[in-house]
Amino acid sequence: MFSPFDIPSGAFTLITDELSAPADFLLHGAVNACLKEQATKARVPGLRAKPESGAGPMVLVLSSLVDLAKWKAVASKQNVNLTQHITNGTVKFVDVASTEGSEMVLSEAFNSVSEIIRSSSSEISERLVILDDVSTLEWIGFSPLDIMRFVRALRIACHKANWTFIVRYHVVTPNEVDEQLQQLLGICTYHLDVRPLYSGRSGAVSGEIALHLGAAARQDEVKLIKRSGSLQYRLLDTGPVYFQKGTSEGVL
Repeated sequence: MFSPFDIPSGAFTLITDELSAPADFLLHGAVNACLKEQATKARVPGLRAKPESGAGPMVLVLSSLVDLAKWKAVASKQNVNLTQHITNGTVKFVDVASTEGSEMVLSEAFNSVSEIIRSSSSEISERLVILDDVSTLEWIGFSPLDIMRFVRALRIACHKANWTFIVRYHVVTPNEVDEQLQQLLGICTYHLDVRPLYSGRSGAVSGEIALHLGAAARQDEVKLIKRSGSLQYRLLDTGPVYFQKGTSEGVL
């Protein structure tokens, strides 16, 4: 789902990014990869991977600022008909901030999401919840305590049902870890750290990514990427191209 990062399904992945290196491409890539993988399995004889009518969503995107036009445009470039998936219910966007500063909104959003998770078909192998993003919820008036309660509750619900859980957090001050980020790092399984090139802008490189083990991980199941050897990427219309640090040719 996070190619070329070998993060297993069912994990809680925290994605951090900065204003000059937004991680939108990772979120779009995760959703599109999930839908493509399910479609591929549905075409394999003997695999009951195709969702039946009423099986519920495969992908839930929880956000306070959803740009559906952008989501659809990016999906189209990756050969995914997102409009069709939204229409047939396999993808659902949930507005978690319909009323600013209301504690009941997060509670009601969680009740809605947890009910979808509980009632979803067990025949769907790849299922995904994305919370995009924690920082914006705080900026529009939700308290840090309520936000963390919301994230923890979603984490537990996803873990019980083996749904992959992704949370994005915008870092305002580079190289500083505030209290909320510290709490998120303490409960995630993996941490994808997306940063710009601090050495300066480059036409060949859009940014770089490190993959760290989260505090909640039981063991090192994947190949981690240290910041000193971070993977660099260049964003194209068709998606990101990854390459080793110090080169400018796509190798992954």
